[in-house]
Amino acid sequence: MKRREFLECAALIVGGMSAAQTGLALTQEQKVYLASAPDYISRAANLFSVEQRFLIDNFCEIIIPQTDTPGAIRAGVPKFIELMVAEWLNDEERSIFLTGLESIPVYTAKEFGKGITDLSQAEMLEILESLEDAASNDPWYGFGNMEGAFGEKHKSPFICQLKELTIWGFFTSEVGSKQVLRYNPMPMEFKGDIPLEDEDSAWAGKML
Repeated sequence: MKRREFLECAALIVGGMSAAQTGLALTQEQKVYLASAPDYISRAANLFSVEQRFLIDNFCEIIIPQTDTPGAIRAGVPKFIELMVAEWLNDEERSIFLTGLESIPVYTAKEFGKGITDLSQAEMLEILESLEDAASNDPWYGFGNMEGAFGEKHKSPFICQLKELTIWGFFTSEVGSKQVLRYNPMPMEFKGDIPLEDEDSAWAGKML
């Protein structure tokens, strides 16, 4: 299956709606893939170094921390990100991600005078905030942006890729969809305007 076909399948899963509602028609290959594909997170990941995995683990957990619900690590997000960077980003996107990841030890040594594994959570957060400040004018942050960090016309910086992959990986995981979103395995009638209370999460389930 080609990358674009995979992403179309993922969009349908994330959107929680049928192909008929989105105006998309699944190819036979996509139908077979969705019906028979093993859990993606079960695949081997061998792109990042031990130090880079340490960074991704900590960054993901800062973005989606464990509170009274599971965080990114419990959902397997770090491994998902490594697999996506290795297998599904194109060469330009992968280069942006890896260059950003490789720049962090240099920044850490300069700003804190210590190695990656000696960083506190507060220092990790400071690194993410500095990356966010530097990227704040990127179109990824624009209101109504539908292209995301991996658009055809513009490739967003590392921090935007990291946040998008973290959110994507979390809410398409079993943990994110069943323990954070309200999961309903039965088909539901599509309703475009469902009021939510302040403490309500969105629904995860198949809609007719």
